[in-house]
Amino acid sequence: MESAPSLARYLSAAATRWPQALAMRTAERQWTYRQWLAEVATLAETIETSRRPMNVSGTSLDLARHAFACSLKNRPFQPVDRAAQVADEPLPPGIALVIATSGSEGEPRRVMLSDANLDAAAGAANPHLSLLPGDLWLDCLPLHHIGGLSILWRCARASAGVLLHEGFAAETVAASLVHHPVTHLSLVPAMLARLLDCGARPPGCLRHVVVGGAALAQVLHDRATAAGWPLNPSYGMSETSAQVATHKACDGPWHEGLVGRPLGANEFALTTGGRIRVRGPQVMAGYVDGGGIAADGWLTTGDLGKIDEKGRLTVTGRADDILISGGSNIHPLTVESCLAGCPGIRDVAIAGLPDPVWGDRIVAFVVGDATPEGIQAWCRTRLPRAALPRHIIRLTSLPRNAAGKLERTVLRQLAKNSRA
Repeated sequence: MESAPSLARYLSAAATRWPQALAMRTAERQWTYRQWLAEVATLAETIETSRRPMNVSGTSLDLARHAFACSLKNRPFQPVDRAAQVADEPLPPGIALVIATSGSEGEPRRVMLSDANLDAAAGAANPHLSLLPGDLWLDCLPLHHIGGLSILWRCARASAGVLLHEGFAAETVAASLVHHPVTHLSLVPAMLARLLDCGARPPGCLRHVVVGGAALAQVLHDRATAAGWPLNPSYGMSETSAQVATHKACDGPWHEGLVGRPLGANEFALTTGGRIRVRGPQVMAGYVDGGGIAADGWLTTGDLGKIDEKGRLTVTGRADDILISGGSNIHPLTVESCLAGCPGIRDVAIAGLPDPVWGDRIVAFVVGDATPEGIQAWCRTRLPRAALPRHIIRLTSLPRNAAGKLERTVLRQLAKNSRA
């Protein structure tokens, strides 16, 4: 049985068919596909053949080079943040990548993705996002997370180019959109908000802005689309080789949490408790430490959702984030979405504090100049009494990890400290 196409095979095919096409560009350098193949082939000569993953930390360019070089050497690749736990044991044949989960709700887990998983993900995403030879994807997401790294697979498969940034800076991204023919862009909602705040405008060549990693508030979506940004709210995780659903404007009107139908041959279902389940070729081979997938192939996530009569998924939040206030189940996203529209609030997050009367006392962390009185007045006409914030804490910025996700454990500790 023939093995699944790998990142190395994508690269070799692109270098043969489109040798002079742009493969990789940074602020200082650029490579055609022929040059990029030569560059990473030289690096591959220094890499030993092994089933143990090669653990690499460094700049985004370092990680990109090693992703291709390890694939040329048929060795598993593991990009790591400098403080991350790494895998060092031999892995099963076919494993191409070990990637850590975001860790926003606890210790990260190490996910094993095969060439087949990654090929299925790129093969499903590319036609959905009309990624073509000669297109240019601006990648400003961290490459030790699946959101940033998966762009390498998509672009190499499509013979498209990557404009690689060393992390996100709103002004730098805005300048790149002016000076380069960017067709695709991936952002988390906090990045999108910062681009809007700095006055960045989408160029006419920009066809798709994939937004994921955290919940996209209706007010931010409406603000961005009114300014002409072609948004594609998406859903995915390390365990599904990045995006496994992505909404497009032609799919119909968008509402908060809507991410659309599953891509490719993947499937969605819900548990009796409303947790999202995923099955299909993009679902991981497993965790390095074992487990994760049921015998029937379903991966049960920690996310809650709804599936409509058209098969479209709406993500309603994390199951572990549910608060019980006044006997009612309250999800932080419900309160956060309400507060996001309050004048004077630029960013917001919700946490709960144990309370002998309410069960969970709702605490709002806000960034902006809205007054507590104004916030309370806004909420009283829009939220049930049990969901009203009982305590408001002003911050200069919210705690987010490198992937842009709220660090809920940090928020809960900040709430506890505020009561001390």
